[in-house]
Amino acid sequence: MTSETATKPATTAKPKRPVSAVHNTGSAAQKAITSRAKAIFKDVQPGGETSPVDGGAGVRREARALFWMGWKLSHIAEHLGVPRGTLHGWCKAEKWQDAPAAQRVEYALEARLSTLIAKDVKTGGDFKEIDLLGRQLERLARIGKYERTGREADLNPAIDARNAGPKKARGKNHLPEEQVEQLKSAFLDSLFKYQLGWWQSSQQRTRAILKSRQIGATWYFAREALIDALETGRNQIFLSASKAQAHIFKQYICAFVHEVTGVELKGDPIVLANGATLYFLGSNARTAQGYHGNFYFDEFFWTQDFERLNKVASGMAMHKKWRKTYFSTPSSIQHAAYAFWSGLRVKKKSRIEVDLTHARLAGGFTGEDRVWRNIVTIMDALAGGCDLFDLEELKLEYSDAEFANLLMCGFVDDSFSVFPLSMLQGCMVDSWELWSDFKPFSQRPYGWLPVWVGYDPSHTGDAAGLVVVALPTKPGGVLRVLHAEQFKGMDFEAQAKAIKTITERYNVAGMTVDTTGIGQGVYQLVQKFYPAVRGINYSVDSKTMLVLKAQQVINAGRLEFDAGNKELAASFMAIKREMTASGRNVTYAAGRSEQTGHSDLAWATMNAISHEPLETGTDLATPQGQSFLEISD
Repeated sequence: MTSETATKPATTAKPKRPVSAVHNTGSAAQKAITSRAKAIFKDVQPGGETSPVDGGAGVRREARALFWMGWKLSHIAEHLGVPRGTLHGWCKAEKWQDAPAAQRVEYALEARLSTLIAKDVKTGGDFKEIDLLGRQLERLARIGKYERTGREADLNPAIDARNAGPKKARGKNHLPEEQVEQLKSAFLDSLFKYQLGWWQSSQQRTRAILKSRQIGATWYFAREALIDALETGRNQIFLSASKAQAHIFKQYICAFVHEVTGVELKGDPIVLANGATLYFLGSNARTAQGYHGNFYFDEFFWTQDFERLNKVASGMAMHKKWRKTYFSTPSSIQHAAYAFWSGLRVKKKSRIEVDLTHARLAGGFTGEDRVWRNIVTIMDALAGGCDLFDLEELKLEYSDAEFANLLMCGFVDDSFSVFPLSMLQGCMVDSWELWSDFKPFSQRPYGWLPVWVGYDPSHTGDAAGLVVVALPTKPGGVLRVLHAEQFKGMDFEAQAKAIKTITERYNVAGMTVDTTGIGQGVYQLVQKFYPAVRGINYSVDSKTMLVLKAQQVINAGRLEFDAGNKELAASFMAIKREMTASGRNVTYAAGRSEQTGHSDLAWATMNAISHEPLETGTDLATPQGQSFLEISD
C-alpha cells in the first residue's frame, strides 16, 4: 500500500479531524459504516477488545475489517486508539491489502454468521438471515473452486446439464431451490413467538405439546413438516384421530405451496420430486403400519386405544434420524395418553419425576425421560403476539370449567360425567374409512337417503348446535352423526337460514328443535319452510328421557361419529347430573346460563335421535314403536 498523504493541518487551536468522505465521523455515512461494522463483529472476540484471552485479536479483527471497508490506517488508529505503527505491522504481516475480494466478503459473512448462531434466543429474522448467509458462503465456495480449476461448471453447476442430452420434463410436485427458499422465508416470517419456539425445538427427538384451541398448531406443523421434507428428503407422516382430520394437514400444505409458488401439489400420499413422501393417516393401526419417517400425532388425547396406536406410530420413527411430535388439546385425565404426557409409563421403571406445571413447561422443557414438553395456553398465545382473539368475549361465551379446558389447557375429570370419555370412545370411528355411502364434499353428501336433524338454538352469549344423523339402515342399526356444526352470534333469522341450507343438502325425514325460552322464535321460522318440524320444551322429564335414550344407544354400540369431531365428544362429556332448584328432583345440565353455554351439540344430537322409539335396539322393540317425545305446538 502506498504511503498516506493525509496529514493533520497545523493550527493554533485543537487539531481538526481529517476531512474525508470515509472518515467524517459526524456524517450519516460514517455512522452507518461504523454501526454496520459493530453489528457484524459484535461479540466475535471472546474476551473484549484487549482481553488477555485473545491477546488483542479482537482489535486486530476489527481493524482488518475497517481496512477492508476502505478506511485509512491513520483513521483506524484514531478510531480504535491503536498506534499507527502497530496497525502498519499487522497490515504488512497479514497482507491485508493483498486479500482478494472473495476472502474479504467471506470473512465478514463468517463473522456475522457466528454471531447469529451464538444467540440463545433467535427471531424469525435471525433464522432468515442465517439461511441467507449460508447460501452466500456456498456461492463463495464455488468461486474458490473455480479459481483453482478454471472450470465454468464449478461456478455454474447448470452448465453441465446443457449438453447432457434430451432434458427430462419437470417431475411431478417439483419445487426448485429458489421456490424452497421462498417457502421457508414465507414460513418463518409468518410465525408468532410461541411458534418460533416450536421451530427452535424441531430437532428434538420427541416433543409433546399441550395447547389451547385455535392457536394455529395444525397450520404450523403442516408447514414445518413440508419445509423439512423439501430440505432433507425425509418422509413425513401425519396421524390423526380420523383420516378426515389428517387431511386438514394436506389442505394447509397444498394451499401454502400454491399461495407462495403457484405450484399445485397432487397425489395422496404426496410424493415430492426429491423422493420425500407425505402420508395422511387416520387412527386405524393397520393403515399406520409399514411406513417410516417423522410423524406428527394430532389430537392424541382424543384417539381411541392410544396405547396400541402409539406403539405402531412410534415404530414408524424408530430410527434415530426420525422425529416424533405429539400435540393436542387436553381431554380427560382418565385417557390412556395421560400416562404418556405425565411420564407415568416411565416412572414405573426409573422413578423419575416430571414437572408438569405451566411455569416449567411454558417455554418448553426436556424432562428426564428425554421428552420435550410444552404448554401453550391462550394467554401464552396472546403474549406471543397472536392477536386473533377477543379474550373478554371468550370469557362470556364459555363457562369457567369450559374456558379452563378448551383455552387454558386444563384436564377434565369426567368421573362425574353422564357420558365419560371412556364411554364415548366406542362411538369414535374413521368415517372416511367406514362410511362408503357418505361423500362429505359432494352437493348431496348422503344422496337421497333419509336423515334426522336436531337443533339446539342459540341463547344470549351462547352457541347453537346443529346435528344431522343418518337413520339406521335396519331396525336397531347404527345411528351415524354425518354433520355437526356450531353457530355463534346469529339472530333467529340467520339460524333458520342455516337450518334451511341443511334441508336443501339432505333428505330430512324428521327434525326436532328445542323451543325452550327464546328457542320458540327459531322454531316458528323453521315451520315456514319445514312444516313437519317438532318442538321440544325442555323439562326435567323430557331431558331425562333424552339422556336415557342416548345412554341406551351408546351402550349398545349404536352411535357413531367421526373421531376427529372432538367438539361433539367434549359436549357430551360436559353433561352432569345436578339437583333442581327445589332439591326434590335430579336433572341433567352442563352449566348453561344466559351468559355461558355449552353441550349444544350433545343436546342437538339427542334431539335428533329422539325420533327413534326408546325401546328400539332392545328386546322390547315392536314394529309399532313411536317416538317417546310429545310434539310442541
